[in-house]
Amino acid sequence: MQFNSILLQATAGTSSWTTPIMMGLMILVFWLFMIRPQAKKAKKQKEFINNLQKGDKIVTIAGIHGKVNKLNDDNTLELETSPGSYIKIERSAISMEWTANVNNVAEVKK
Repeated sequence: MQFNSILLQATAGTSSWTTPIMMGLMILVFWLFMIRPQAKKAKKQKEFINNLQKGDKIVTIAGIHGKVNKLNDDNTLELETSPGSYIKIERSAISMEWTANVNNVAEVKK
């Protein structure tokens, strides 16, 4: 019985500010390590897609390699997969990471 009363007295003495401060710190850490990096990555991806030009070598999310042949106004582009073979894809289907990786490997081989 005495042990229970000691525990109740110990918890009653804690500050009422510690819980909101800890919750605020957890939200801050979550924002710093998860939300902010994702927002930066999405911004870079959008910038990459908007700066595409004719002749750029790209890779789609599905793994299709090709050169940009024509940029359309309706958020699509024409991709030349082999000489004389063209496909129409959405700009959102372009993978920034795979494209950068393929272009870096091609530069190293030169």
